[in-house]
Amino acid sequence: MNTQVLRTVSDDPGVVVVTIDNPPLQLVDGAFFGALLSLLDRLDSDPDVRVVVWESADPDFFLMHGDVEMLVRIPPAERPVPDHPNIAAATLDRLRRARYVSIGAVDGAARGGGAEFLTALDLRYGTRRTVVGWPEVVMGILPGSGTTARLPGLFGRARALEILLTARDIHADEALALGWLQEIVEEAELPTRVRSVARRIAAMPAASATAIKQVVDVAVTDPGAALLAETRAVDALMAAGGHTAPMTAFLAAGGQRRDVEADPERYAAAIDAVLPAATGD
Repeated sequence: MNTQVLRTVSDDPGVVVVTIDNPPLQLVDGAFFGALLSLLDRLDSDPDVRVVVWESADPDFFLMHGDVEMLVRIPPAERPVPDHPNIAAATLDRLRRARYVSIGAVDGAARGGGAEFLTALDLRYGTRRTVVGWPEVVMGILPGSGTTARLPGLFGRARALEILLTARDIHADEALALGWLQEIVEEAELPTRVRSVARRIAAMPAASATAIKQVVDVAVTDPGAALLAETRAVDALMAAGGHTAPMTAFLAAGGQRRDVEADPERYAAAIDAVLPAATGD
């Protein structure tokens, strides 16, 4: 297996940048998933990892799609009815549920498995070259790595059906309007912009960020259950005492003063002053 399919660097505290490099086609294939499983083991075991940024070494494709040549060689046959998600779906769900935040920097196309991988991430930033699509229905199958379970929560039932059943491309402006992209930036600015977001999130209290992800995930499928999950998360964070230092720093920086909070710039400065206290730096 090519161990360089996923290359990592950690230049900023708490942030790992992963470059996907699977030439010649940048496919979502066995080599990719093997490297991904190995990397997830490393990331999950490192408590210092707070944000993971995913980039592509290919100038045209973030990821192309699954290996169609491999899939077409699988002969039709009766199989036992599965009682658990397949390995691809389980792996991407593991990434989605990770305690750290994942961000995709999407400059180019991502269809099929590539789009499924990106949809499993927490946030996605793109450029005018960003194109995403799910062509599986044309191939006689359906997206099989979790997308049909995720898109209705992101787009709504009717829009998810329309996109999946027509197999059409979604370009950057529509992806932004749908909420699949968080922002569109110039190609040359994409790495800088995504790293800026990553650094800011990495500066937040890690336990709070993880708790927010967990409660939001519950809310997507069951808002009522999310109320209890939210209450339990707040109680656990307060009991651990991690709020004392950042809240004290906020007050010391002028927070909860009428003159400061009435001025957006002074309020933003007070919030920024809290971050070193929040992380213990």
